[in-house]
This record gives sequence, C-alpha cells and structure tokens, in this order.
Amino acid sequence: MQEEILILDFGSQFTQLIARRLREMNVYCEIHPYNKIPEITANIKGVILSGSPHSVRQDNPLNPNLDNIKGKLPLLGICYGAQLLAHFYGGEVGKSNSREYGRANLSFVGDNNPLFNNISNESQVWMSHADTILKVPENYHIIASTHDVKVAGYAISDEQTWGIQFHPEVYHSTEGALLLNNFVKGICGCKGTWTSDSFIDSTVAELKAKLGDDKVVLGLSGGVDSSVAAVLLHKAIGSNLHCIFVDNGLLRKNEFESVLDSYKHMGLNVKGVNAKDRFYAALQNVSDPETKRKAIGKAFVDVFDDESKLITDAKWLGQGTIYPDVIESLSVNGPSATIKSHHNVGGLPDYMKLSVVEPLRSLFKDEVRRVGTALGIDASLIGRHPFPGPGLAIRILGDITAEKVQLLQDVDFIFIEGLKSAGLYDSVWQAGAILLPIQSVGVMGDERTYEKVVALRAVSSTDGMTADWCHLPYEFLAKVSNDIINKVKGVNRVVYDISSKPPATIEWE
Repeated sequence: MQEEILILDFGSQFTQLIARRLREMNVYCEIHPYNKIPEITANIKGVILSGSPHSVRQDNPLNPNLDNIKGKLPLLGICYGAQLLAHFYGGEVGKSNSREYGRANLSFVGDNNPLFNNISNESQVWMSHADTILKVPENYHIIASTHDVKVAGYAISDEQTWGIQFHPEVYHSTEGALLLNNFVKGICGCKGTWTSDSFIDSTVAELKAKLGDDKVVLGLSGGVDSSVAAVLLHKAIGSNLHCIFVDNGLLRKNEFESVLDSYKHMGLNVKGVNAKDRFYAALQNVSDPETKRKAIGKAFVDVFDDESKLITDAKWLGQGTIYPDVIESLSVNGPSATIKSHHNVGGLPDYMKLSVVEPLRSLFKDEVRRVGTALGIDASLIGRHPFPGPGLAIRILGDITAEKVQLLQDVDFIFIEGLKSAGLYDSVWQAGAILLPIQSVGVMGDERTYEKVVALRAVSSTDGMTADWCHLPYEFLAKVSNDIINKVKGVNRVVYDISSKPPATIEWE
C-alpha cells in the first residue's frame, strides 16, 4: 500500500508547491479541498493544512471538521492552517500590527523539537499573512519566533500537532525543505519509496487488475502525457489498446503526419483520423475562450465515440490527464476558483458508453517525463514542449477560421524551428505564437499596410502551475520577428509576452 501525505487546500497560491516539495522527497501526496476530506485510510501517514487568502476571523470562516485527523495523525498547519488550529481550539488570532510579509529570520528555535531538527537560529523564512496568532491554547507551546512574530511555530504538548506561521514550501525559506522532510520522514515515518520505477510497477499492476481483457481507446496527441499514458497501458493490456490520433485542424504545421510517423517505432496500434471539418463546424462564430474549450471537448468526445464503435467491445477511454489539469479544473467553492476547463477532465456524457482510465492523473509534468524516460521512450518526445489540448484554438483570440489557423501555423513554425536552430528549445518549457484580434499600421516597400499582430510566448516552468517568461536573446527575437513578417503574408507586427504565471496564465485563453 502506497504511503501518502494528505494536503488540505484552503486556497493558498502555494498549495501546489507543498506537493511539489514532498514529491521531490519521493513521498506521495494528494491535494484535496478543505471541505472535501477523503476517507482517512491506513496509508495516510500525516496531514498538512495549507495557507489561505482568507481569515479565520471572517464571517463563515473555512473551518473543516478535523475530528478524524487531529490527535490521531501527525498534523502540520501552515500559515492559515496554523491560525485555524490556534483560533478554533482555545487561542486567539488578530490582525497583525507589524509587517508580516516577505523575508524574515528565526530569532528563536526551541530545543529538542522534531519539526525543527537541525533548523538553525536566524534561518531565513518567508511570511505572507495579514493576521497573527496573539495567544496559543493552554496545551500549546511556542517552538519558534522571528524578530517580529512571537508565535512563528508551536507544538501541542500531548499530540503530534504543529503549526508554523511561515511558508516552508517556497524557496525563500532557505531550510524549508529540511523542515518538511522532518515532518514527512522524521515525524510521519514516510520512507520515500515513491519513484518512477515503483510508479510504473504499481500502475501497470493496477491497470491489469482494473482492465483485465477489456479494450481501451486512447486519444494520442503526440505530446508527452498521452504518449506515456499509451506506453503504460500497452505494458498492461498489449494489443487491447487502440490508439487514435485526431487531426482537429488545430495542430501545429505538419504535425499530423510527423506525429503518426513517430509512433510507428513505438509498437503502438495507432489510427489517424481527419476530423478538421467537424471541429471547424463546432467552432464556427465562437469567440468566448471557455465556450471554445467546451466545444472542442465535445467534438473530441463525439469523434472518440464514433471511433470506439468501430472497435468491437471497447469499454474504456484512456486519457493523458495529469495532476495540474485536475487541480486547475477544481473549485473548492470559495478558497479557489476554477481557472479554466480542461477538455479531458470532468467525465463523459451519458450517451458515451465508455468508462475513463487515466494512468497519469496523480503526476506533475516533470514526473511524467521521468516516468517516460524510465519506460525507454525516445528523448526527443520526452523533451517536447507541452501543447494545449484545444490546440491553436486558444491561441487565436476571437473566432476560428481555417485561414487564421494556417497563418498561425506558419508563424508558430518559424518560432519553434528558430528556437531549435538557436539551441534554445530545450531551455524553454513551453513556447508558441498567439494571433491577436487586432490590426496595426505598418510600412512595407514604402507602402502603408494594415495587417495582423502576433504575440510570441516562451516560459520556463517545472510543471505549469507557475511559470516565468523566458529572457530570450534580443538578437534571436529580432531575427524571428523579421522572419515572420517577411515570410508570413498578413502579419506586420510581432510582440513578445513578458508576463509570468501568476498573475497571467501560460496560454492567453
């Protein structure tokens, strides 16, 4: 049974970072909304309460029932989680009178407390809160302070419960990873055995048990996620896996042919389906981003429904859903909002008679890549940039036409091939071009032009949950801009997106 740490999300922007840090220690963890606590089973070794933009002092505060957790399992409250465990159990939380945001240093670290084992005095930590703990309950004792925050950490005398006012999951907390390691390995006793090889072994075994001799239809995209999902399923069920690669008319230039060719060497049973017209019809006169995503999702389902009927006794639809897809599509009714719909998250319509199987649903993108490498998948495919499920539809702002798609394909091709030629492709996590719904005045050959504007986007990231814009060399950007304007008819201006996530997203829609 896989050991696990449960993370309860109260809406902090850093919640996913907690999971990332634990996964880096080879400790499996899952994030669940604070108000949707799963059954506490024997494999759950400890629980972490995240921070939150909310206050325990507000009307209708976020206050879950922790009766099955507190005092029964090791429990760590971070920021809001620490305030919750103080405020609702006999302590007092009030508005902070001093600045409690940004870097701080520990001025006191208690002796012989396992959570702060080997944490040094004056260790830098990261604060991010408007409230502060004014008073702890009687059976709580303070185990850490900063120069401005008396209750930076506490422990409960008679149970394995701790609270810390700072965020150990962010890099600014220089010994934060050590503190989390103290909790999950030292206190919770996790062995850190969750590796790529162990994931492959357990997943293939689970798939064999779940699927038996059933047939699975899997939509391939040419990307890392669906490819790794396909190889895992193939290891489990062999020829009972039927892969379909759909040309939705929204792929990159020449991608349909090149992707089909790449799969020939992987031993997979792959069928290519040209469904361009079907998707263009579904997107006719549609400009709203969310409506686009839903229309594309429905079209994909319809195509797979038709194709699955051609496969005798197909019972499952395989998908390359990964953990960020799940997190970003999840709302906890208050703490966080749904950022965007993902076309492969949320189940299938009633008329489709297939059940869903998602081998990668628990993995972040970098973990998928490590699993793919362990499976022996070609490095060029493992290193391929992520590409959104809805394709170029969400990189064309406004309505979709075949002419706009072709124009953006040409622009995107010049950009991506330019990154490869300049040796920059592997240092970029994701890149692409966006067609803007505006025109600008330009001059070509002494004549006035009034043509389209495209934006280029390149970001660095680990898993897509956060991202920074890439500082590409000016000389490279100048050459790519010049190539695009000279070679793609209808474009006379190129701009570069220098927004990070958050506050922006990676895609524009």
